[in-house]
Parts: sequence; C-alpha cells; structure tokens
Amino acid sequence: MSFDSLGLAPALLRALADYGYTQPTPIQAAAIPPALAGHDLLAAAQTGTGKTAAFALPLLQKLSTSGQTMTRRPRALVLTPTRELAAQVHENLRDYSKHMQVSATTIFGGVGMGPQINVLRRGVDIVIATPGRLIDHMQQRTLDLSAVETLILDEADRMLDMGFLPALKRILQSVPKKRQTLLFSATFAPAIKTLAMEFMHNPKEISVSAPNTVTTLVSHQVHPVDTSRKRDLLLHLLSADSRRQSLVFSRTKHGADKLVTFLNASGLRSAAIHGNKSQNARTRALSDFKSGRITVLVATDIAARGIDIEQLPIVINFDLPSVAEDYVHRIGRTGRAGMEGLAVSLVSHDESGLLFDIRKLLKQDIAITPIAGYEPSAPLRLDAGAPRPKQGGGGGGGQRQSRAPRQGKPAGSARPSGYAPQGRGDHAAGNQRRRTNSRPAAKA
Repeated sequence: MSFDSLGLAPALLRALADYGYTQPTPIQAAAIPPALAGHDLLAAAQTGTGKTAAFALPLLQKLSTSGQTMTRRPRALVLTPTRELAAQVHENLRDYSKHMQVSATTIFGGVGMGPQINVLRRGVDIVIATPGRLIDHMQQRTLDLSAVETLILDEADRMLDMGFLPALKRILQSVPKKRQTLLFSATFAPAIKTLAMEFMHNPKEISVSAPNTVTTLVSHQVHPVDTSRKRDLLLHLLSADSRRQSLVFSRTKHGADKLVTFLNASGLRSAAIHGNKSQNARTRALSDFKSGRITVLVATDIAARGIDIEQLPIVINFDLPSVAEDYVHRIGRTGRAGMEGLAVSLVSHDESGLLFDIRKLLKQDIAITPIAGYEPSAPLRLDAGAPRPKQGGGGGGGQRQSRAPRQGKPAGSARPSGYAPQGRGDHAAGNQRRRTNSRPAAKA
C-alpha cells in the first residue's frame, strides 16, 4: 500500500514525497481513511508506529479543503500530555503542511503567556496544547474554542495517568458538541473507554498491536551491578563508543542531574531533561541532542515524550522504572521506523522485583549478563517476592518521578525541532488537577 491509495490531497502527497515517505505504517493505513470520512476514532498502537501522521494528515486535508478562511478562532485542537510532545506534533504538522496555507501554534507551560496570547489574537488554525496551560487561557478568556471542528487527544492514557482527567473533561465540555474527535492511546484501558463513551459519537475502534508490546527490532540486555557501581558501569558502557547518541533514563530528577555532572566531569558531553528544568533548558538540551552537540541525554520518564531522534541506537535504563509499563514506553525511543535498537538496563539487587514485573509484562525472558569487573555482590532474584527499591530510592536518588513518553512521523528520519515555545509552568489547571489513581501528579 502507498500513501497515494489513501485518498490524500496532492499537497500532502508532495510533502510526504519531499521527506521520502512512500508507504504508510499499519496505524496510518487503518486510521487515515475513516478519519478522512469524518468518523470519530478510538485508535491504539504501540509507541514509534507513526500515530502523529495518522491524525495529522487527515486533519490538514480537512482544514485545507473545507473552503473556510482562517479566523481568530482555532478550528482544530490537539491535546498532548507534555510540552515536548506538543512541540514534536507541531514540527510534524509544519512538515506535512509545507505546501498548504494552514497555521499552527503550541500552547504549553514553562514560559510566559504573552507570546501565546499574541499568536492567538492574530489567529491560527490549529492549537496544540497541554491541558493545564490550555485551562489557563480558557480562564483568562484569551482562547475561544467555539469554532473547533476537530479535537484530537494524543496519548490519552498518559494524560489520565498524569492526573489530567478533570482538565480534559472541562475542555471537552467547552468545545462544540458537533465535532470530529480522534483519540489515540497506547491501550484501551477502562478509563479510556469511559472517556470515549462520554464524549465521542459512535467511534470506530482501531488497534494494530496488543497492549504493552515491544517491537521485535529492539534487543534487550540486563547487566546486574551493585548500586554503588552503577555510575562506573554506565561510564564504561558509554565510553565504548563516545560518539554514539545514548538516551539514559533516571528514575528521579535529582539523580538525572547527578549523572550529568558525573558524565560531564568524565569527558562525555551530556545534559539532563526533566520537569524541574526551565522550558528553555529542556528545549536546548533536546535540540543539542538531536543535532549531536551532546551525545548523552539523561531523562526522567515525565520529560521523555517527544524525544524523536533519527536512528537512536540505544536506550539505557540507569534505574528501572517503578511501573513496568514505563519500560515499554522508555525503550520505544529506539527501534523506530524500521531501524534496530538496543535497550540496556543496569539492575541492582534491590530492583530485582521491578525486573520480575517487566519480564512478566513482556512475557519474555531478558538475558542477564554480568560485565567483567562489575559483577554484583548478590545475585538478582526473579520471583514475585523479589525486593523493590523504597519510594524515592534507586541508583539516581531523590524524589520519585511519575511515568511519562511520543508520536512520530511516518517511516523516516526526524529533524531537530525548531519550535518557539511560549507560556508559564503547566500545572494541569492549577488546583483543578486530581489524580485518577494512586500516583502523585507529575509536572510536565
């Protein structure tokens, strides 16, 4: 199948051809035709499958062929859980609409609201927003959602995990009832189904993979090591090829900063990205990583979404995630667009239980290979009663970070994002945020 067979407009096909995209991924082939036909969609696919193009292409076609001219009110709203993902979606929309007269802007926290308000006053077709900052604009009456024709919820399950359900319901009640709604999620969890039944009209369901599945293009390795030797083993692995781009996950923000200090002092160009960093710092770190100015990016789960790197060869779990599902989302940063990837985990004895949970979730054994000179003092336990780190524990130290990850282009390479962020901290509508489960609310 080719993009030509999906009924896309010539301007979109031309843009896809400019970037060398010829064949749709399974989620794109399944979602684009019904989206073009105007149906509501409830779509599920694993990370790295090109979900952004699955909603961006039909959205752009609808806006460009409706015959309406741009007004001050946006005609489409895309909601994402984090700033990085909002920026990545914005970048994708710019790429696909290069031969169209369609405008888009991002609305998220971490920077001042003034530039965002100025853009909204001039008028824009598409707003890509995080829920908290969008609520801020709604409260200040600087954004009018009364003309929204298409509403897209990207990574809806992540937004629920992050405590955005009250904000989502408020936003959904503020857009016109007569609209097209496209909801994309990694899973069809009960909360997602409930949201769909309440706010969507006879949605068509599309699922191209089982939940929590991992692409076969990613190889898994576990290296057991004492917590006190983790940093040294990480340096050993990174130094084997200091030019290789490596994404390292820390369970905590404080731990991520400590790792960057250690790696930079050891001669490896690195930077951290997490919720306590300013938006300018997050943008700069991600841009430097994409361009190769730094080779190691240390991230927490909450800040990792939107990290879309061309042929990212390796993801290293310095700490295992506290929630097994997050392992799937972490390693989804590699093995994308048909390229092979490697997922390496440094596992201490007190993380044995977390490794047990991950292996159980994936329904597969992950090879455990000690590295000479870094053998642990105690073997890992792989049973249901295996130890787990205390809350806030782990190799990185510091406060526990909640879960997080992307969307992407169809098969092909990503380019450095050149978005211009605007806005104040995104706090999920301030005091409006409540948790939908037992996890603490996370700051995007």
